[in-house]
Formats: sequence, C-alpha cells, structure tokens
Amino acid sequence: MDKGRLEAFSDGVIAIIITIMVLELKIPPGVHAAELKSLLPLCPVFISYILSFIYIGIYWNNHHHTMQVVDSVNGTILWANMHLLFWLSLVPFVTSWMGENSFARWPVTCYGIVLLMNAIAYGLLMVALIRHQGKDSLLAKAVGKDWKGNISIAVYAIAIALSWLNSTISFALYVLVACIWFIPDKRIEKKIVSH
Repeated sequence: MDKGRLEAFSDGVIAIIITIMVLELKIPPGVHAAELKSLLPLCPVFISYILSFIYIGIYWNNHHHTMQVVDSVNGTILWANMHLLFWLSLVPFVTSWMGENSFARWPVTCYGIVLLMNAIAYGLLMVALIRHQGKDSLLAKAVGKDWKGNISIAVYAIAIALSWLNSTISFALYVLVACIWFIPDKRIEKKIVSH
C-alpha cells in the first residue's frame, strides 16, 4: 500500500493534538487584571504545555524522517501507527491535568506512563516498518540498535517510579529525555545522504 495516506492522516491527527493542547491554555476565572503577575498561577500549565509541545514536535519530526525512507506500508504498519496516534492523543489530557495540579504525584505519574507508552508504540512502529522493509533496508541500517529509544524507555520507567518519592525529579527526567531527542535524529538523514 502507498504510504501517502498514513502520512497525511498522521499529520492531521498530530495537528489536532497540538490544537487541543493550546485550547487548554485558559485564563483562570476571576483574573481580569492586565498585569503579568496575574498570570503567575498559569506557570505550571504553560510549562507543561511547552514540554508536551516539544514532545509532539519530536514525534512528528521523527515520524516524518522515518517515512522518507519507507517505500510502502501494510496492515500491520497501519495498526502500529494507529497505536502510536492513540497514545499521542492522550498527551493533551495528561498535560492539562499535570499543569492544573502543579506537578502533583498522580498527574506526573500518569504523564510519564503516557510518555512511556508513546515510546513503546513508536518502537513497535519501527519494528513493523523494518520487518516490512527488510533487515537490510535503509531504515534498518539507520535505526540500528536504537540506543536513544531504549534509553528513553528506561528513563521514563525510572521517572515513573521516582514520581512517588519526588515528582519534581520525575518531571526533570521527562525534560532530560526531551533534550536528548530535541535535536532531530540524524541517523536517517545520514543514511539517505550516504545512499
């Protein structure tokens, strides 16, 4: 099957996810002052939004790069992609919950669980794509052992466990993983250029 519909659908869903997140940024009831200090209660909400926006951007960017070396897709890939989109679609909910509760334990834990499931879902999508493209494909060579992906999953698991002791440390670990992925993954670009 042609990959075009998968790409278009994924781009549309990701755009909607970002739109939903920004619509959650609301001025608190009763705040009518036109001074910056009146927005201080929104800081946790805005910080949560920024981190989640970066995460959604990372997934979109890597999805886009991945699809550049994919020739076609099959039913397994379509379902693996839907699985990823499902977990991405939960990001606005946990983002809002975490921000509105000033990084309390349960919201930070659930945020981490959603991030972990996104990472696992993306890994499963990569497995399905590589299986379809072949172990000697450009994608398989570019992804390799996927150290960044495996490290991310481990850090998410540690952050989820630590959220019961200190949710601030967990949030910092979520930021750390975003920093690891913020610079676009060059593995695929390098393989395309060398190919």
